[in-house]
Amino acid sequence: MKLDSDLIRQLQNALNLHDAIELLRLAIQTPSITGDEASFADLLHAELLRTGVDKIVKRDFLPGRPNVWGWRKSAAQGSRILLIGHTDTVHARGWTERWTGTERENPFGGAAINGELWGRGAADLKAGLCTAIMALRVLDQAKLPLSGDVVFAFVGDEESGEPDTGISAGVKAFAAAIEAGEVPRPDLAIYVEPTEIQIYAAQIGFFIAEITLTGRSAYFGTPELGVDALRAAHKVLQGLWDHSRALESSGEHPLLRRSFVLVTEIKAGGYIAVPGDCRIMLIRALRPGENLDEARLTMEAVIESRLKETSVSHRIKYPAGRDHPVGGTPYETDPNNPEIQRLSACLKTFAPDRGSIAGAPYWSEAPFLGTRLGIPTVYCAPGDIRICHTLEERVPIEEYRLAILAFAAFLAGASR
Repeated sequence: MKLDSDLIRQLQNALNLHDAIELLRLAIQTPSITGDEASFADLLHAELLRTGVDKIVKRDFLPGRPNVWGWRKSAAQGSRILLIGHTDTVHARGWTERWTGTERENPFGGAAINGELWGRGAADLKAGLCTAIMALRVLDQAKLPLSGDVVFAFVGDEESGEPDTGISAGVKAFAAAIEAGEVPRPDLAIYVEPTEIQIYAAQIGFFIAEITLTGRSAYFGTPELGVDALRAAHKVLQGLWDHSRALESSGEHPLLRRSFVLVTEIKAGGYIAVPGDCRIMLIRALRPGENLDEARLTMEAVIESRLKETSVSHRIKYPAGRDHPVGGTPYETDPNNPEIQRLSACLKTFAPDRGSIAGAPYWSEAPFLGTRLGIPTVYCAPGDIRICHTLEERVPIEEYRLAILAFAAFLAGASR
């Protein structure tokens, strides 16, 4: 199906922008901070029913925390597309204080200001979820058939930051459902993380490390009785920064920046005494092609070498295991995949400066689909990742509109 002017006009006429805005506003107005996604899952379940999606399933991945998925079958034999995203958001602490007395005061208000919808989750990633739902509604309104089956999956527990959550429990359960044959295996997955409707075909990997150095505290007047953990930390930090410089000069991925180590926090010391312990927090970013286990062992060797001539002991924790026990693996898929190129063409038709192939400067859950299941996976949705998790979170309505139209065209088989 060619994406000609008649089809473009047909899709544009079929989109009720008011309804699309109200759907996104309702999504924002339904809080779903990680661990408390159930009400939003209920909303999405109801919206899939309204959209005429078949075989809808709502199932707890942990007690009281449901995933929702379903699919619409097509009479055509085109590629089966999975539209997937997470239901949870980060917290909204500090939002009301930041915007007291303004239209933005309620983090779950969905205020429309200067052509943008504001609120926690607006971009990350409720605009993407609503784009997926609205795209199918546009096709139905335009009386256009799907070119292949479309599967929707809304999973919880992607975000980190809340106690005892954020281990990707939702997508793990959904991947298991695909493996068990409960969900039709897709040919392409579009994970609706915010990309400003560019297409991210690669992403970084990561691990977070919490390094605790332990010496011996002593009164400041008798420092010779102590073992200074902070002094040892200086050596460790220098080693980590040297290691990061070596990583940065070791090459780069065509869609991503170089690998690096970023020290994010250091805490040490006490009241007028030799610091007996010190804690260092860091994140290690990996480009596709790097092995997470090798990266971890290399970093540990750097730390051990810097402590070799000290009396300071150390231990390392990795608190953010995802698809790997210590972190998240990097991922990439072939950007020349015909369906990815077709998605790009659909986006560029409606927004010529969008639809470019790039790399994600973040980690999300693509490896559970791409690496574990072998399903080519990209990220694409409205919203700017740079303002997500901040008190400035919002999404441009026009970008949302363009995404709906492009997704609708893609699901209809345009540009094939």
